Amino acid sequence: MRSTWKGSISFGLVTVPVQLFSATEEHDIPLHQVHAKDGSRVRMRRFCEAEDKEIPYQEIAKAYESPDGRTVTLTDEDLADLPLPSKKVIDVLAFVDADSIDPLMFSKPYYVGVADRAAAKPYVLLRDALAESGQIAITKIAMRSRESLAVLRVHDKTLVLQTCIWPDEVRPASEVAPKDDVTVRPQELKMARSLMETLSEDFDLSELHDEYQKALQQVVEARLQGVEPPHGDVTPAAGADVIDLMAALQASIDARGGEKGEKRAPAKKAASRSAAKKSTAEKKTTAAKKAPAKKATRRRTAS
Repeated sequence: MRSTWKGSISFGLVTVPVQLFSATEEHDIPLHQVHAKDGSRVRMRRFCEAEDKEIPYQEIAKAYESPDGRTVTLTDEDLADLPLPSKKVIDVLAFVDADSIDPLMFSKPYYVGVADRAAAKPYVLLRDALAESGQIAITKIAMRSRESLAVLRVHDKTLVLQTCIWPDEVRPASEVAPKDDVTVRPQELKMARSLMETLSEDFDLSELHDEYQKALQQVVEARLQGVEPPHGDVTPAAGADVIDLMAALQASIDARGGEKGEKRAPAKKAASRSAAKKSTAEKKTTAAKKAPAKKATRRRTAS
């Protein structure tokens, strides 16, 4: 893997030279823009307004326009030499419980690797200390033209740096949540918990994959071969009004139970169990019929 950042982790007086590697990769099918009329490629060109001509990417710089209309150009050197204490350093600020950070704040993950052999021992020391305590490290890092909040955590014996958005970048959710006048009955909550447990049985996250990319690939292949692409069935959206919430929850549980029953009990096994139950029931019935006859015999003998 190719590293995307080099620097060091600093906690207290301990420094660990490290480098970051992207922990994820995109598998999207690459699409580009074309003119729908004739299929010709559409390209974006960079034009200078003053000279009215296209300019190469190398001549493009970043600029800031002030509220009063003044513009200042920032060079690559300006951005590279920002007076940041977190420049080239993953500065550990504190260690907190893992559940103290809302996952809503998480952004991009990076694997943290050692930059040289000498960094292996302090790396392992920090990794094992985090794993044993169940905590994560709150850090700051400057990369890609901005300073980011980040956390250090352990994943599969490897330190992971997960960049985060700043707390003031999280929008309040108060305007989105339903009003407080909605009441949920205890039996509805109990039924919902039962459905949650049913849905969670035998769940394996590793079996999930991107259905959209698979379907898109099928359409692309069909177009390349000049045949009609496959079409999916459109599932109508659920209505806004729920007539009977308890009935809907019970039907969901019953449907899920049916699916699991089909997976666990093939037709032959189901038939075998049914026959066994029938045989047991017949034996009980026969025994019940014989019981009164024995009692009658005992009475005649006694008399």
